[in-house]
Amino acid sequence: MGRYLVRRLGTVVPVLLVVSVVVFSLIHLTPGDPVTIMLREEADPATAATLRRQLGLDRPLPIQYATWLGHALQGDLGRSIRTNQPVADAIRQRVPVTLSLAAAALLGALLIGLPAGILAAVRRNSAVDLLTATVAVSGVSLPTFWLGVLLVFWFSVTLGWLPPIGWVSPSRDLGGWLRSLILPAVTLGTAIAAVVMRMTRTSLVEVLHVDYIRTARAKGLAERRILLGHALRNALIPVVTEVGLQAGALLGGAVITETIFALPGVGRLLVDAIFQRDFPIVQGVVLVLAVNFLAISLLVDLAYAWLDPRIRYD
Repeated sequence: MGRYLVRRLGTVVPVLLVVSVVVFSLIHLTPGDPVTIMLREEADPATAATLRRQLGLDRPLPIQYATWLGHALQGDLGRSIRTNQPVADAIRQRVPVTLSLAAAALLGALLIGLPAGILAAVRRNSAVDLLTATVAVSGVSLPTFWLGVLLVFWFSVTLGWLPPIGWVSPSRDLGGWLRSLILPAVTLGTAIAAVVMRMTRTSLVEVLHVDYIRTARAKGLAERRILLGHALRNALIPVVTEVGLQAGALLGGAVITETIFALPGVGRLLVDAIFQRDFPIVQGVVLVLAVNFLAISLLVDLAYAWLDPRIRYD
Protein backbone atom coordinates (compact mmCIF):
# COMPACT_ATOMS: atom_id res chain seq x y z
CA MET A 1 0.00 0.00 0.00
CA GLY A 2 2.81 2.40 0.87
CA ARG A 3 4.56 2.00 -2.47
CA TYR A 4 1.27 2.41 -4.30
CA LEU A 5 0.53 5.67 -2.48
CA VAL A 6 3.99 6.99 -3.32
CA ARG A 7 3.50 6.16 -7.00
CA ARG A 8 0.06 7.78 -7.10
CA LEU A 9 1.24 10.90 -5.32
CA GLY A 10 4.15 11.06 -7.75
CA THR A 11 1.69 11.45 -10.64
CA VAL A 12 -0.09 14.37 -9.00
CA VAL A 13 2.60 16.96 -9.72
CA PRO A 14 2.82 16.42 -13.51
CA VAL A 15 -0.97 16.28 -13.82
CA LEU A 16 -1.40 19.56 -11.95
CA LEU A 17 1.38 21.10 -14.02
CA VAL A 18 -0.34 20.15 -17.27
CA VAL A 19 -3.68 21.43 -15.96
CA SER A 20 -2.14 24.76 -14.96
CA VAL A 21 -0.48 25.19 -18.37
CA VAL A 22 -3.68 24.39 -20.26
CA VAL A 23 -5.85 26.68 -18.13
CA PHE A 24 -3.31 29.52 -18.24
CA SER A 25 -3.09 29.26 -22.02
CA LEU A 26 -6.83 29.07 -22.61
CA ILE A 27 -7.74 31.96 -20.32
CA HIS A 28 -5.12 34.22 -21.91
CA LEU A 29 -6.08 33.23 -25.46
CA THR A 30 -9.75 33.99 -24.82
CA PRO A 31 -10.79 37.30 -26.39
CA GLY A 32 -11.13 40.13 -23.88
CA ASP A 33 -8.83 42.32 -21.85
CA PRO A 34 -9.33 42.62 -18.08
CA VAL A 35 -7.96 46.17 -18.13
CA THR A 36 -10.51 47.22 -20.75
CA ILE A 37 -13.29 45.57 -18.75
CA MET A 38 -12.21 47.38 -15.59
CA LEU A 39 -11.69 50.84 -17.12
CA ARG A 40 -14.25 50.65 -19.93
CA GLU A 41 -13.37 51.28 -23.56
CA GLU A 42 -13.33 55.06 -23.19
CA ALA A 43 -10.48 54.95 -20.66
CA ASP A 44 -7.32 56.93 -21.31
CA PRO A 45 -4.65 54.78 -23.05
CA ALA A 46 -1.99 55.99 -20.63
CA THR A 47 -4.10 54.96 -17.64
CA ALA A 48 -4.75 51.58 -19.22
CA ALA A 49 -1.04 51.05 -19.87
CA THR A 50 -0.21 51.96 -16.27
CA LEU A 51 -2.78 49.56 -14.86
CA ARG A 52 -1.64 46.80 -17.21
CA ARG A 53 1.93 47.30 -16.03
CA GLN A 54 0.87 47.25 -12.38
CA LEU A 55 -0.98 43.98 -12.90
CA GLY A 56 1.97 42.45 -14.74
CA LEU A 57 -0.07 41.89 -17.88
CA ASP A 58 2.45 43.71 -20.07
CA ARG A 59 5.06 40.95 -19.67
CA PRO A 60 5.37 37.97 -22.04
CA LEU A 61 3.04 35.06 -21.26
CA PRO A 62 5.83 32.60 -20.36
CA ILE A 63 7.16 35.04 -17.77
CA GLN A 64 3.66 35.62 -16.38
CA TYR A 65 3.14 31.85 -16.07
CA ALA A 66 6.53 31.25 -14.47
CA THR A 67 5.85 34.02 -11.94
CA TRP A 68 2.41 32.63 -11.09
CA LEU A 69 3.73 29.07 -10.83
CA GLY A 70 6.56 30.12 -8.53
CA HIS A 71 4.12 31.79 -6.15
CA ALA A 72 1.65 28.87 -6.41
CA LEU A 73 4.34 26.41 -5.34
CA GLN A 74 4.71 28.51 -2.18
CA GLY A 75 0.97 28.41 -1.52
CA ASP A 76 0.29 31.88 -2.92
CA LEU A 77 -2.34 31.78 -5.70
CA GLY A 78 -2.08 35.51 -6.29
CA ARG A 79 -4.62 38.29 -5.92
CA SER A 80 -7.84 38.99 -7.76
CA ILE A 81 -7.46 41.55 -10.52
CA ARG A 82 -10.89 42.96 -9.76
CA THR A 83 -10.93 43.12 -5.97
CA ASN A 84 -7.25 42.69 -4.99
CA GLN A 85 -8.41 39.98 -2.56
CA PRO A 86 -6.09 36.98 -2.16
CA VAL A 87 -7.33 34.17 -4.38
CA ALA A 88 -6.95 31.61 -1.59
CA ASP A 89 -9.18 33.70 0.69
CA ALA A 90 -11.81 34.15 -2.03
CA ILE A 91 -11.93 30.39 -2.63
CA ARG A 92 -11.93 29.60 1.10
CA GLN A 93 -14.97 31.81 1.63
CA ARG A 94 -16.90 30.05 -1.13
CA VAL A 95 -15.91 26.44 -0.39
CA PRO A 96 -18.46 25.82 2.43
CA VAL A 97 -21.34 26.67 0.09
CA THR A 98 -20.16 24.37 -2.68
CA LEU A 99 -19.26 21.55 -0.29
CA SER A 100 -22.70 21.74 1.32
CA LEU A 101 -24.38 21.60 -2.07
CA ALA A 102 -22.17 18.77 -3.34
CA ALA A 103 -22.57 16.71 -0.15
CA ALA A 104 -26.35 17.12 -0.13
CA ALA A 105 -26.63 16.23 -3.83
CA LEU A 106 -24.39 13.16 -3.49
CA LEU A 107 -26.08 11.95 -0.30
CA GLY A 108 -29.52 12.29 -1.84
CA ALA A 109 -28.38 10.52 -4.99
CA LEU A 110 -27.01 7.57 -3.01
CA LEU A 111 -30.05 7.30 -0.75
CA ILE A 112 -32.30 7.10 -3.81
CA GLY A 113 -30.08 5.45 -6.42
CA LEU A 114 -28.68 2.54 -4.41
CA PRO A 115 -31.97 1.14 -2.99
CA ALA A 116 -33.75 1.66 -6.31
CA GLY A 117 -30.96 -0.11 -8.20
CA ILE A 118 -30.93 -3.02 -5.75
CA LEU A 119 -34.71 -3.36 -5.97
CA ALA A 120 -34.60 -3.29 -9.78
CA ALA A 121 -31.91 -6.01 -9.84
CA VAL A 122 -33.78 -8.26 -7.41
CA ARG A 123 -37.03 -7.85 -9.38
CA ARG A 124 -35.47 -7.94 -12.82
CA ASN A 125 -37.84 -7.63 -15.81
CA SER A 126 -40.73 -6.70 -13.52
CA ALA A 127 -42.83 -3.56 -13.46
CA VAL A 128 -40.53 -2.16 -10.77
CA ASP A 129 -37.51 -2.69 -13.03
CA LEU A 130 -39.27 -0.97 -15.92
CA LEU A 131 -40.27 1.96 -13.70
CA THR A 132 -36.72 2.48 -12.37
CA ALA A 133 -35.35 2.29 -15.93
CA THR A 134 -37.81 4.96 -17.06
CA VAL A 135 -36.97 7.20 -14.11
CA ALA A 136 -33.23 6.72 -14.68
CA VAL A 137 -33.44 7.62 -18.37
CA SER A 138 -35.54 10.68 -17.54
CA GLY A 139 -33.10 11.78 -14.86
CA VAL A 140 -30.10 11.56 -17.16
CA SER A 141 -31.93 13.24 -20.04
CA LEU A 142 -33.16 16.30 -18.17
CA PRO A 143 -30.81 19.28 -18.65
CA THR A 144 -29.69 20.71 -15.33
CA PHE A 145 -30.58 24.29 -16.19
CA TRP A 146 -34.08 23.30 -17.33
CA LEU A 147 -34.73 21.12 -14.28
CA GLY A 148 -33.58 23.89 -11.95
CA VAL A 149 -35.91 26.45 -13.52
CA LEU A 150 -38.76 23.93 -13.47
CA LEU A 151 -38.28 23.20 -9.77
CA VAL A 152 -38.18 26.91 -8.96
CA PHE A 153 -41.43 27.43 -10.87
CA TRP A 154 -43.19 24.55 -9.12
CA PHE A 155 -41.99 24.74 -5.54
CA SER A 156 -41.18 28.44 -5.21
CA VAL A 157 -43.38 30.42 -7.57
CA THR A 158 -46.47 28.17 -7.67
CA LEU A 159 -46.50 26.51 -4.24
CA GLY A 160 -44.32 28.94 -2.30
CA TRP A 161 -42.78 26.15 -0.23
CA LEU A 162 -39.09 26.86 -0.80
CA PRO A 163 -36.99 29.96 -1.55
CA PRO A 164 -36.22 30.37 -5.26
CA ILE A 165 -32.70 31.72 -4.87
CA GLY A 166 -30.19 32.72 -2.22
CA TRP A 167 -28.14 31.14 0.53
CA VAL A 168 -28.54 31.10 4.30
CA SER A 169 -25.60 30.25 6.53
CA PRO A 170 -26.25 27.25 8.84
CA SER A 171 -24.69 29.16 11.73
CA ARG A 172 -27.34 31.84 11.38
CA ASP A 173 -30.43 29.74 10.61
CA LEU A 174 -30.20 25.96 10.33
CA GLY A 175 -33.75 25.57 9.05
CA GLY A 176 -33.29 28.32 6.48
CA TRP A 177 -30.02 26.69 5.38
CA LEU A 178 -31.76 23.36 4.77
CA ARG A 179 -34.61 25.02 2.88
CA SER A 180 -32.21 26.98 0.66
CA LEU A 181 -30.31 23.77 -0.10
CA ILE A 182 -33.17 21.48 -1.15
CA LEU A 183 -33.86 22.71 -4.68
CA PRO A 184 -30.19 23.10 -5.72
CA ALA A 185 -29.33 19.67 -4.29
CA VAL A 186 -32.23 18.01 -6.13
CA THR A 187 -31.23 19.76 -9.35
CA LEU A 188 -27.61 18.69 -9.07
CA GLY A 189 -28.26 15.19 -7.70
CA THR A 190 -30.99 13.99 -10.05
CA ALA A 191 -28.66 12.91 -12.85
CA ILE A 192 -26.25 11.31 -10.36
CA ALA A 193 -29.07 9.32 -8.74
CA ALA A 194 -30.14 8.06 -12.17
CA VAL A 195 -26.60 6.94 -13.04
CA VAL A 196 -26.10 5.23 -9.67
CA MET A 197 -29.45 3.49 -10.02
CA ARG A 198 -28.66 1.98 -13.42
CA MET A 199 -25.06 1.15 -12.52
CA THR A 200 -26.14 -0.65 -9.34
CA ARG A 201 -28.83 -2.59 -11.16
CA THR A 202 -26.54 -3.69 -14.00
CA SER A 203 -23.64 -4.68 -11.75
CA LEU A 204 -25.82 -6.54 -9.24
CA VAL A 205 -27.63 -8.51 -11.95
CA GLU A 206 -24.26 -9.75 -13.23
CA VAL A 207 -23.03 -10.74 -9.78
CA LEU A 208 -26.23 -12.58 -8.89
CA HIS A 209 -25.51 -15.07 -11.68
CA VAL A 210 -21.91 -16.00 -10.86
CA ASP A 211 -20.90 -19.40 -9.46
CA TYR A 212 -20.32 -18.46 -5.82
CA ILE A 213 -23.84 -17.01 -5.56
CA ARG A 214 -25.31 -20.27 -6.87
CA THR A 215 -23.16 -22.15 -4.37
CA ALA A 216 -24.43 -19.98 -1.53
CA ARG A 217 -28.01 -20.66 -2.57
CA ALA A 218 -27.30 -24.37 -2.78
CA LYS A 219 -26.07 -24.28 0.83
CA GLY A 220 -29.44 -22.92 1.88
CA LEU A 221 -28.38 -19.40 2.86
CA ALA A 222 -31.14 -16.85 3.14
CA GLU A 223 -31.63 -14.69 0.05
CA ARG A 224 -31.24 -11.54 2.12
CA ARG A 225 -27.88 -12.72 3.45
CA ILE A 226 -26.72 -13.69 -0.03
CA LEU A 227 -27.70 -10.31 -1.41
CA LEU A 228 -26.25 -8.11 1.31
CA GLY A 229 -23.34 -10.24 2.47
CA HIS A 230 -22.03 -11.69 -0.79
CA ALA A 231 -23.44 -10.11 -3.95
CA LEU A 232 -23.78 -6.44 -3.08
CA ARG A 233 -20.22 -5.93 -1.86
CA ASN A 234 -18.67 -7.09 -5.13
CA ALA A 235 -21.33 -5.36 -7.19
CA LEU A 236 -20.46 -2.03 -5.58
CA ILE A 237 -16.97 -1.84 -7.12
CA PRO A 238 -18.08 -0.30 -10.45
CA VAL A 239 -20.64 1.77 -8.54
CA VAL A 240 -17.91 3.20 -6.32
CA THR A 241 -15.91 4.06 -9.44
CA GLU A 242 -18.84 5.94 -10.94
CA VAL A 243 -19.68 7.69 -7.66
CA GLY A 244 -16.06 8.76 -7.33
CA LEU A 245 -16.09 10.27 -10.81
CA GLN A 246 -19.37 12.01 -10.10
CA ALA A 247 -18.13 13.32 -6.75
CA GLY A 248 -14.95 14.63 -8.36
CA ALA A 249 -16.97 16.45 -10.97
CA LEU A 250 -19.56 17.80 -8.52
CA LEU A 251 -17.58 20.86 -7.47
CA GLY A 252 -17.03 21.85 -11.07
CA GLY A 253 -20.47 20.73 -12.14
CA ALA A 254 -22.09 22.97 -9.55
CA VAL A 255 -21.35 25.97 -11.80
CA ILE A 256 -24.74 25.91 -13.54
CA THR A 257 -26.69 25.09 -10.40
CA GLU A 258 -25.03 27.83 -8.35
CA THR A 259 -25.70 30.32 -11.12
CA ILE A 260 -29.39 29.38 -11.38
CA PHE A 261 -30.00 29.60 -7.63
CA ALA A 262 -27.61 32.53 -6.99
CA LEU A 263 -25.49 30.57 -4.53
CA PRO A 264 -22.18 32.23 -3.57
CA GLY A 265 -20.10 29.10 -4.19
CA VAL A 266 -16.90 28.24 -6.00
CA GLY A 267 -18.73 27.54 -9.26
CA ARG A 268 -20.30 30.97 -9.38
CA LEU A 269 -16.96 32.53 -8.43
CA LEU A 270 -15.42 30.80 -11.44
CA VAL A 271 -18.17 31.96 -13.82
CA ASP A 272 -17.88 35.59 -12.64
CA ALA A 273 -14.08 35.44 -12.93
CA ILE A 274 -14.28 34.13 -16.51
CA PHE A 275 -16.61 36.92 -17.61
CA GLN A 276 -14.45 39.52 -15.87
CA ARG A 277 -11.20 37.98 -17.21
CA ASP A 278 -9.92 37.69 -13.65
CA PHE A 279 -7.03 35.39 -14.54
CA PRO A 280 -5.72 34.62 -11.02
CA ILE A 281 -9.17 33.59 -9.78
CA VAL A 282 -9.77 31.28 -12.75
CA GLN A 283 -6.36 29.65 -12.43
CA GLY A 284 -6.70 29.22 -8.67
CA VAL A 285 -10.19 27.73 -8.80
CA VAL A 286 -9.33 25.26 -11.57
CA LEU A 287 -6.19 24.19 -9.71
CA VAL A 288 -8.21 23.55 -6.53
CA LEU A 289 -10.81 21.57 -8.51
CA ALA A 290 -8.06 19.47 -10.07
CA VAL A 291 -6.56 18.69 -6.66
CA ASN A 292 -10.01 17.73 -5.39
CA PHE A 293 -10.60 15.38 -8.32
CA LEU A 294 -7.23 13.67 -7.89
CA ALA A 295 -7.80 13.23 -4.15
CA ILE A 296 -11.20 11.63 -4.70
CA SER A 297 -9.76 9.33 -7.37
CA LEU A 298 -7.15 8.13 -4.87
CA LEU A 299 -9.81 7.46 -2.22
CA VAL A 300 -11.85 5.47 -4.74
CA ASP A 301 -8.84 3.28 -5.55
CA LEU A 302 -8.25 2.63 -1.86
CA ALA A 303 -11.91 1.74 -1.40
CA TYR A 304 -11.52 -1.14 -3.87
CA ALA A 305 -9.32 -3.06 -1.44
CA TRP A 306 -11.91 -2.69 1.31
CA LEU A 307 -14.77 -3.89 -0.92
CA ASP A 308 -12.82 -6.80 -2.43
CA PRO A 309 -10.14 -8.42 -0.20
CA ARG A 310 -8.60 -10.03 -3.28
CA ILE A 311 -7.37 -6.63 -4.46
CA ARG A 312 -3.86 -5.80 -3.27
CA TYR A 313 -1.82 -2.75 -4.20
CA ASP A 314 1.62 -3.93 -3.13
